[in-house]
Amino acid sequence: MKPQFICHPDFGNLVPVNVFHKEHSGERCANSPEEFQNRHILFRKKFTLKKRGEAVLKITADDYYKLYINGRFVTQGPAPCYPHAYYFNEIDITNYLTNGENTVAVHSFYQGLINRVWVSGDLRQMLWLSLDVDGETVLVSDESWLCCEHTAYTALHTVGYDTAFCERYDSRDENIIFALPDFDDSGWSCCSVYKNADYTLVRQPTKQLEMYDVQPKKTVKIQGGLFVDFGFEAVGYISLKAKGARGDKVIIRAGEELNADGTVRYDMRCNCLYEDEWILSGGDDEYNQFDYKAFRYAEIFFPETAEINWISFIVRHYPFEDKSSYHTENPDLQKVLDLCKSTIKYGTQECYMDCPTREKGQYLGDLSVSARAQVAVTGDTAMMKKSITDFLNSSFICHGIMAVSTSSFMQEIADYSLQLPAQVCWAYSVDSDLDFVRFAEPYLTKLLRHFSKFMNDDFLLDGVRDKWNLVDWPDNLRDGYSFPLTKPIGDGLHNVINAFWCGFLQSMDEVYALLNMPATGLTKRAEESFIKSFYNPTTNLFCDTPELSHSAVHSNILPLLFNIGIDEKTKNAIIKLLKEKRLSSMGVYMAYFALAALKRQGEMNLAQELTTDSDCWLNMLSEGATATFEAWGKEQKKNTSLFHPWATAPLIVFSDNVRPY
Repeated sequence: MKPQFICHPDFGNLVPVNVFHKEHSGERCANSPEEFQNRHILFRKKFTLKKRGEAVLKITADDYYKLYINGRFVTQGPAPCYPHAYYFNEIDITNYLTNGENTVAVHSFYQGLINRVWVSGDLRQMLWLSLDVDGETVLVSDESWLCCEHTAYTALHTVGYDTAFCERYDSRDENIIFALPDFDDSGWSCCSVYKNADYTLVRQPTKQLEMYDVQPKKTVKIQGGLFVDFGFEAVGYISLKAKGARGDKVIIRAGEELNADGTVRYDMRCNCLYEDEWILSGGDDEYNQFDYKAFRYAEIFFPETAEINWISFIVRHYPFEDKSSYHTENPDLQKVLDLCKSTIKYGTQECYMDCPTREKGQYLGDLSVSARAQVAVTGDTAMMKKSITDFLNSSFICHGIMAVSTSSFMQEIADYSLQLPAQVCWAYSVDSDLDFVRFAEPYLTKLLRHFSKFMNDDFLLDGVRDKWNLVDWPDNLRDGYSFPLTKPIGDGLHNVINAFWCGFLQSMDEVYALLNMPATGLTKRAEESFIKSFYNPTTNLFCDTPELSHSAVHSNILPLLFNIGIDEKTKNAIIKLLKEKRLSSMGVYMAYFALAALKRQGEMNLAQELTTDSDCWLNMLSEGATATFEAWGKEQKKNTSLFHPWATAPLIVFSDNVRPY
């Protein structure tokens, strides 16, 4: 028995759309045609088991699935992935099966939008499944399975950058009980084999998400409904039980913060309008959201004929075991560390979230902070190495690596790509997995060759035009950086991209040393040219450009971190600059490199002083944060996300167990 890629008949003969291209190629991919958007597709199969034994299920779907066995929810997945390295989940389902007849039901979802979440918009839709009991295959996906459109779900509007559809869920629909063994599926169609399937399946190397109920901290009656505060922001689903008249409409609004009048700001500052609808059946109903959100507050509006009997927050996150070691007697630093721990716990999902509201995707630059922070706390490198692998797998689009991985949204940021070998070395410093370094090396070598094309005669990068040159974000926190960061970038040398280049070469030499391979031979020459081009002997600081006209704090953090031309007088000048400028002169992203540089240089007292400034993490807390923000304050960026794990650098820098970079 060999499992097949099965699908709804609408997708059976479709040819996959190539959604992959260089960001600045001029190509643009459109969302799938409207009839192929927001498709909730159900699959069912009954089978007989003579004797229950050890049961292992392998399953995946495109874009996503939720699995039910004999009416019980089991799990969901897979993590976002590329077709040529498509993840399947392997799950022990022994305790879900019975002797005799069993029912497997799957709720799959094809979104059809070009965004940072999944590789969607490509017209690939499928389910693939294989069940072994005591080593014998007893069930596979094939054309004998039944399928049906899940008509209880309809789309309202999209949120973020076409990240998700808000949902209308209709409890009157007969398909809401599709997972129950005695559900009548006689009107369903047989599945089709997806004829143009081009997947290469890979076992997902990370654990399944944890999911559990959290009760409200506060529930208050308001005009027309209820106000709910769960006490902290997390990721998941609102769970409701209600009874009302058939056709009664319940409105559910969620948000990260409150308006001045105490109502929930559901039209959120991060460009997500979180408003969903639920239509009651006239009986005892349960609200079943499919897609997750990040929120703390909710308002539930319903007519007088209806009654809400149950409210909870089904929280989801990657398994989190706190094994961290931090020693501080500073209560403010402890508050910051606690804030960062909560953020990385709830912000790590099937991947490291840029933010679980607006983007719902993983960025390579965020990985430098989020992955290190999660490993610093848990000691578990599995998610970090999976995410690094996701970015290495983007090499088929560009050997220079994509900034957003395992999605159909094409974005490239040079600063991020240049940090990738350091992430590989850092993971090795924690778990000594030389096989992973060996796996990564060919991709990293191609990455080196890609950037070498932009190298001038002095071994520095001049005009990396195929990718953003970011420096920092938001752009109003670049401390007056004087090189024009146009897209695409113009000709000429600038500091930050070349400081990252020097750090990149250092990390490549470390990779090669671990594998007993020759060094690049470029590192010393690039560093010498960097000093010659950017160092101002009058100020003992590094400048943004060779014209030596301006020294942004960003132009000095990275030389300090990578120890490029750092003697005592230069170190003292940069330390003085940091004391004057503070972390508030940069974004929370660049603050990581500043604190890591201070730790590397043995300046931990200053690192602690800067971390506990009132206008940094403590300002987030003063503005009501239970997760770190995208910027230092809500008003510092026009669409600030209030849940951004790239601001969790203190977990790395103040850890007793890991190196800073």
